[in-house]
Amino acid sequence: MAHSFVQVTTTTDSRAEAAELARSAVAERLAACAQLVGPIASTYWWEGEIESAEEWMVLFKTSADRFDELASLITEGHSYDTPEIIATPVVAGSMDYLAWITEQTEAGERDEAVEDADGDG
Repeated sequence: MAHSFVQVTTTTDSRAEAAELARSAVAERLAACAQLVGPIASTYWWEGEIESAEEWMVLFKTSADRFDELASLITEGHSYDTPEIIATPVVAGSMDYLAWITEQTEAGERDEAVEDADGDG
């Protein structure tokens, strides 16, 4: 398969924000799938201090050529000053699944069902 694929990860401080990022990315076809994981316990440096927080992780499955647009959507919709946006290359996968990701993330018009759900259709 000629395409390359990535799994993009971000974390948020609420399930609602994670769900909104996931839905937006899938609705805009920037990800074929977005999975919410959590709550998780995170420990990290922030502004010179060690912090601990409960967060929700979102795992986006997408093609590498959609990464920049997905990163922009995450940045714009995220409440953090510096959100985690990490893309991990997919080095192998089911050909059928990877073909599905390609099909679902092709740039184009949003589906009527998505527009209806958003109240735009």
